[in-house]
Amino acid sequence: MAKINIMKQLGIVTAILALGLACNQISRSEASEEIASESGYYDHLGRTDVWTGGVRLIPIETEFGTFQVWTKRTGNNPTKKLLLLHGGPGATHEYFEVADSYYPGENIEYYYYDQLGSGNSDNPQQKELWSIEHYVEEVEQVRKALGMDSSNFILLGHSWGGILATEYALKYQENLKGLIISNMVPSIPDYVAYANDVLALQMDPQVLAEIRRYEEAGDYTNQAYLNLVTENYYPEHILRQPLDAWPEPVNRSFARMNYPIYLHMQGPSEFGVVGDATLKYWDRKADLKSIMVATLSIGAEFDTMDPAQMEWMAKELPNGQYLFCPNAGHMAMYDDHENYHRGVAAFIHGL
Repeated sequence: MAKINIMKQLGIVTAILALGLACNQISRSEASEEIASESGYYDHLGRTDVWTGGVRLIPIETEFGTFQVWTKRTGNNPTKKLLLLHGGPGATHEYFEVADSYYPGENIEYYYYDQLGSGNSDNPQQKELWSIEHYVEEVEQVRKALGMDSSNFILLGHSWGGILATEYALKYQENLKGLIISNMVPSIPDYVAYANDVLALQMDPQVLAEIRRYEEAGDYTNQAYLNLVTENYYPEHILRQPLDAWPEPVNRSFARMNYPIYLHMQGPSEFGVVGDATLKYWDRKADLKSIMVATLSIGAEFDTMDPAQMEWMAKELPNGQYLFCPNAGHMAMYDDHENYHRGVAAFIHGL
């Protein structure tokens, strides 16, 4: 009798578990169907990029001829179109690929984009095109080609992309619905001061002394110098994991870095801007008040940029908001991915 009762109990438990699993599967399925039906997120009707998986090569007119830049669309939302501006300069869209884990579920249509000279885009190797002015006009041409306007166009720039997004807004903010400046302060001189006066002093004194010897000699591209910075500074302030544990999309992007562009505009490393890099004196603090579009500034506790200044920037902007990522470095979209991407999504939905 006891054996029969036990068997009955096991049967009941199994039935309950099966019912719960079935209900869970149904609820997930219904939720997915509801999202798809409400937003048409995967509706490709009228799209010309279906057979390429969302990839489009966009012609960019320059004084040196016409070149093509690579973009890739995911999703469909006529009121929420997010264009991602990678950093570097000279990095690639690939380190943004963590977005695939978040934005489809948020009904955000988003675009990967390799700037001219980077990644899958043409690389004309014209130094005259390695300028803020060129890239602002390039973004404008990309916007027009993708059919974005003030009813749907949201621009997210990370690091150097944050400089580019700021400059684009200063010239073309009437085309924007929203602006996101991720892990970038409005002043390169302030970024350099923070690196030298705050973050450098947190390093091992012997390592810092060796780094300074190379800098005093102007030997910025020496591999030993770059190794010192990469091994001692990057895991603390770029992406807070051991180098051998960095995410594959980040490694892939950094491995494809167009170093001549990076060296020309940023300098040899993320440890401030040194030498004669063209971004060395960029400063837009005084111009923030003229950016009227809704703007989200994102800062991180251990960033290469001062999080206090990124918070100050949000207050200076007439319609600014601030998202803080604790325990994150410069690549906050990985170090604090849940907080970062949920915060970005909340800002977009609130526009």
